[in-house]
Amino acid sequence: VFGAIFAPLVAPFDPYEFNLDENGMPVRLEGPGKDYLLGTDAIGRDVLSRIIYGARVSLIVGLGAVALGVTLGTIIGLISGYFVGKIDQVLQRVVDTLMAIPAIVLALAVMTMLQPGIFNIILVIAIVIAPGSARVVRSTVLAIKQNVYIEAARSVGATDSRIVCRHILPNVFAPIIIIASIWVGNAIVIEAALSYLGLGTPPPTPSWGGMLALEGRRYLENAPWLAIAPGVAISIAVLAVNMFGDALRDVLDPRLRNR
Repeated sequence: VFGAIFAPLVAPFDPYEFNLDENGMPVRLEGPGKDYLLGTDAIGRDVLSRIIYGARVSLIVGLGAVALGVTLGTIIGLISGYFVGKIDQVLQRVVDTLMAIPAIVLALAVMTMLQPGIFNIILVIAIVIAPGSARVVRSTVLAIKQNVYIEAARSVGATDSRIVCRHILPNVFAPIIIIASIWVGNAIVIEAALSYLGLGTPPPTPSWGGMLALEGRRYLENAPWLAIAPGVAISIAVLAVNMFGDALRDVLDPRLRNR
């Protein structure tokens, strides 16, 4: 995150610039060394600099899509779980339909109707995330509604909005955080697949997914660092987000906080 925010100060080279040797030729597929810590790609661009700048795109897409998708799914799940009846039936049929479609197929289907770009990628991945989030939140709400303190709140005249915001939503935070931490990595992978098919972040904008899907796959045998570097970056980011999600869950979950 620090590198993504301060990329111009941290990156050793321009991620779009072709680095030249003493003869004025591009330093193509140069292995990791003292001059280029993670090597260069096929046209002489520094891989480390592209990893640092790529963190911006990958983290914006991952965090943005998860925030939007989980928020939308939480709203749908709260409404569906609390107001049972026709509203619940209609919302669940929509959720079932979307969940029946594989995530990458759904993303491709929606993305083909839009123009490639970061905002549209975030929107598409959010649509993929929302149904699963709604299903988990709905199940949690249905369980919480059976508790005695919910009936007690109703008996003293608490409104539905107060019950949802004061008593139900705080207990839904834990599964929401777990879903979000899992989906950040999935969002980065979906962005990689869309970039590989020409529907994601348009080149030459660096992103971890694009680097792994395009450059890394093409030169896997001759220049494995092109795949290893973004792969390790994705792995570290996903691990960090998962650990953060677990820690935040322990803080926000009322049942764990009272132990």
